[in-house]
Amino acid sequence: MLDKAIKEATIAHDGQTRKGTEIPYITHPFSVGMILSEAGYTEDEVVAGILHDTLEDTDLSVERIEELFGAHVSNIVQGCTEPDRTLEWKDRKQHTIEFLKTASPEVRAVACADKLHNAGDMLADYQRLGEDLWERFNEGKEQQLWYYNGLVESLCDRLDQHPEGSIFHRFKETVDQLSRNK
Repeated sequence: MLDKAIKEATIAHDGQTRKGTEIPYITHPFSVGMILSEAGYTEDEVVAGILHDTLEDTDLSVERIEELFGAHVSNIVQGCTEPDRTLEWKDRKQHTIEFLKTASPEVRAVACADKLHNAGDMLADYQRLGEDLWERFNEGKEQQLWYYNGLVESLCDRLDQHPEGSIFHRFKETVDQLSRNK
């Protein structure tokens, strides 16, 4: 199933790059899958991590994901997908923050791995580019930090339930580091 997910995601994200870079986009879903795998999550969660952006950013359909990977994986991917891309950026992000507070543990884990990888890349790029990093985003530094700190409040509200060094602890630490660079 993992090999099939890698192939499907690679085809679906073909030609896409990471925001403001020349890095092939597929490196992000692969990294999310690796974060989940290294943290001991199930194969379904790792597969969902690899596929987490396909509904939002590609032509891959919910039906195709369910056909290939089953309802459980499809439900996790759907839970990691913004439901209405026509809304303004802040409204979409506020919805995500609120939704993740009560999402299933599987959706929370995949979303956390996704956001951990994004925040880690942002921190590394900030250390290299400084304030120029924020120019790659339609919404600038203050809005990005508002969003990521809101995600920490949603995803890391139960840190005592996760072992030290978990993806949730790592996400909070990364966002804290990023926020200190004000």
